[in-house]
Amino acid sequence: MKVLVACEESQAVTIELRKLGHEAYSCDILECSGGYPEWHIKGDVLPLLDLKWDMIIGFPPCTYLTNAAACRLYPKKGVLDVERYKKGLAAKEFFLKLLNADCSRIAIENPISSKIYELPKHTQEIQPYYFGHPYTKRTRLWLKGLPKLQPTNIVEPIGTYVPSCTSRKLDVCKGAAKRGNDARNRSKTFKGIAEAMAIQFTK
Repeated sequence: MKVLVACEESQAVTIELRKLGHEAYSCDILECSGGYPEWHIKGDVLPLLDLKWDMIIGFPPCTYLTNAAACRLYPKKGVLDVERYKKGLAAKEFFLKLLNADCSRIAIENPISSKIYELPKHTQEIQPYYFGHPYTKRTRLWLKGLPKLQPTNIVEPIGTYVPSCTSRKLDVCKGAAKRGNDARNRSKTFKGIAEAMAIQFTK
């Protein structure tokens, strides 16, 4: 199966697909950190959507869409940050281009989005602790032509992975992602979820 993994610098899903013998390529405007540059296409993913793929798995940027950062839309009570809102609309447009690509099998991943952007209805919600990672980080999947992702190793969560901006002081669980300038690390796909996607989406 020829697979495009859009907006993935970590190559987490790409690597798991390659292990199963699929011709998978990650694509991101960043250099890859997964260790396999020969499987990575550095640049804008949108032109690649016009090529023939058996499956597209996308992880579009969520910085301006996520509900966890919704408080930044209103830095002053009741006053909308218009510039940030416009960036959110641009992010939504990019999200929809991935979701509506000409491909029979599509999976798009994103965290809970702010209601103001009115993203399409998601197919399902998953948690890291469904796949062996003891954290909560509610994530949504939009699926076309693919089955819902089934849990593979349900464990007891020890706390939240990425707290919202309104609860930073509550992030005391050991091993949880730190806040600050590490959004790239916090957005990496958990290995258990990457394995499940590779196996279950290619059956």
